[in-house]
Amino acid sequence: MKESFSQLFQDSLKSTQTKIGSIIKGIVLSINKENILVDSGLKSESLIPIEQFKNSKGVIEVNIGDKVKLSLDSVENGFGETILSREKAKRHQSWLILEKTYKKSKNIEGIINGKVKGGFTVELNDIRAFLPGSLVDIRPIRETSHLEGKKLIFKVIKLDQKRNNVVVSRRAVIESENRAEREQLLKNIKEGMEIKGIVKNLTDYGAFIDLGGVDGLLHITDMAWKRVKHPNEIVSIGEEILVKILKFDKDKTRVSLGLKQLGEDPWNNISIRYPEKSKISGKITNLTDYGCFVEIEEGIEGLVHISEMNWTNKNIHPSKVVKLNEKIEVMILNIDEERRRISLGLKQCTKNPWKEFSKINKKGVKVKGIIKSITDFGIFIGLKGGIDGLVHLSDIDWEITGEQAVKKFKKGDKISAIVLQVDSERERISLSIKHTKKDPFNSYIKKHKKNSIVLGVLKSYNLKEKLTISLKNNIVGIVKCSKLNKKDIEKKIKELKNKKILEFIIHSIDRKKRIVYLSFLNKKNKNNKNSDNNKQNYSNTMSNAFTDAKNFE
Repeated sequence: MKESFSQLFQDSLKSTQTKIGSIIKGIVLSINKENILVDSGLKSESLIPIEQFKNSKGVIEVNIGDKVKLSLDSVENGFGETILSREKAKRHQSWLILEKTYKKSKNIEGIINGKVKGGFTVELNDIRAFLPGSLVDIRPIRETSHLEGKKLIFKVIKLDQKRNNVVVSRRAVIESENRAEREQLLKNIKEGMEIKGIVKNLTDYGAFIDLGGVDGLLHITDMAWKRVKHPNEIVSIGEEILVKILKFDKDKTRVSLGLKQLGEDPWNNISIRYPEKSKISGKITNLTDYGCFVEIEEGIEGLVHISEMNWTNKNIHPSKVVKLNEKIEVMILNIDEERRRISLGLKQCTKNPWKEFSKINKKGVKVKGIIKSITDFGIFIGLKGGIDGLVHLSDIDWEITGEQAVKKFKKGDKISAIVLQVDSERERISLSIKHTKKDPFNSYIKKHKKNSIVLGVLKSYNLKEKLTISLKNNIVGIVKCSKLNKKDIEKKIKELKNKKILEFIIHSIDRKKRIVYLSFLNKKNKNNKNSDNNKQNYSNTMSNAFTDAKNFE
């Protein structure tokens, strides 16, 4: 008796693993734009989306007639269709490979395809794995763009299919590969030797160089003799460079490298190449609040302090005088080879307005200017060339004190003054307003010689020391009390207090202190003046005294 088709089909199912999730084989029957028809020997043929048969590049991996492994999702979905998945079968196959790799502690190829918290995602044959940031390299690295999207070798260090958890390490692979080479390098490495390496990573403070299993630090200060703002100005990741071993700590396996040390130190014999006071040209490389840095040759920079930028304006910001990358002429002011510092001057390459002023305006010359400021010690006058001259309080007026005299002036007033002194080295000019007029003291003592009779009024007194007498034009007269009779002095003071104008005789004159020393005029003095030999002089003296008396009326 012949078996029915139904019986034959049931028998075939018994020989076929029909458990959901099991892997079965099928034959590709047809391929269209959207689906691929596969016969798996079950109830019906299955249509599987064509995307499940494409590789990472988007190319279809199968042809009609090919046998493929599939995952059974459902024998019958209610519509008489068998549901199969090529994608799950491939994933299952990838897990098998991962398990085998993990058990045998072998390496596997993968691609870093994204960043997540704490690390990166890695694609391992359609399985998503986690790469912790600390296991990317032997040393922590910030920049990983040179690794992303490239095929790299990893080691599976954790595998849990149920939780879909895969953790990989690139660091373990690098350490394993470099161990032998590293040990050999550590035996041969010596301070002072030159060695080639690959720039592995860049930081703000330098670059890590792979010397072949051992990383060395090339600090930013050892990259070039010139100022370097960031390591990427000198080197780039992946670049092969020749470096010099500066220091090697075998116990800590730390290697300090130098790049600039491969060339000659430009600071050698610098004082010979650039003598002080010599003028050279350079380029502005940096601007700061306190000045600007000028590169005078490769690796050599000097500072132009703000005080050396302009003759007249000491507080001007450098950006108002020069610009970045501008070429300027400067003067070598000082070189400190030990500290590797050069002081430069910009204003020294222009005319010194103080020296120019001193050439034209000698002592005694009258100048004109505008009052720029008034201080506790004098008046500053703005002169030609943008420089200032100082009129000290003592040089404002002949007759009144500086504190009183300065009140007559205000900022912005146009004024004339006499040059007293010019110190171009210290940038100081001393001026005088009072010297624009005749000195009343000189005029007074020319007219009133020693032994002349003059008139005066009491200004102040101290019975133990002196009487201060006000003479004509506020000239100060002094009567010393030490040699006088106390009763006579008291009598004279009473007369002076009654605002009587008394007669005095000039005893001596101190031109330096501008003081006229006096004595009281008595009968004896008068008799001396009335002698035959002195009659004419006395007559002239009295004439002058009576003329002076009019000033006290």
